[in-house]
Amino acid sequence: METEWYNFDALNTPADHPSRDTQDTFYFATGELLRTQTSPVQIRVMEKQKPPVRIIAPGRCYRRDTTDATHSASFHQIEGLYVDRKVSMSELKGDLTYFARELMGADVRIRFRPHFFPFTEPSVEYDFSCHVCGGKGCRVCKYSGWIEISGAGMVNPKVFRLVGYDPEQVTGYAFGMGVERIAMILFGIPDIRMLYDNDVRFLGQF
Repeated sequence: METEWYNFDALNTPADHPSRDTQDTFYFATGELLRTQTSPVQIRVMEKQKPPVRIIAPGRCYRRDTTDATHSASFHQIEGLYVDRKVSMSELKGDLTYFARELMGADVRIRFRPHFFPFTEPSVEYDFSCHVCGGKGCRVCKYSGWIEISGAGMVNPKVFRLVGYDPEQVTGYAFGMGVERIAMILFGIPDIRMLYDNDVRFLGQF
């Protein structure tokens, strides 16, 4: 369970942002919610710790997603945050590229696409070529040839101010990636639902 402050407000998410709707987020009658991302960990750490900050935070998240081959209402994320003086976008891209090559091999194809997240600016989405079709296009990648792995970007100065950091003195990057999607790529799993079906014939392979 999480509060709206940590899940949305402290991450610079506007009150009218679609992600705050009851059709996207699970709310309790108390006003608390099931966290939609691991990003609240960033806020809690920065509130308690002065820069430099370097964290990796895995955790379970919940969204009112329609279940399909690549989406589930319950899933796992890994959150990364690095804050220090003069942290740059090139460092973020370099670190994520290194991660991709260590995970998938030197020949993996990756791309960064401009995107919008309220808590980072600039923001990108980070994709691997589809593991099922090899980038040719199929049902799993929605015929695009790519599967989104991570949302990332430079921490928005507004977020720094909300936790008491001076954005004139520090910069930082953050990313969040889906554990299940990485597992799908590594093991050639065509449907995320297979990870939750409790079929011992499938699970016994791991």
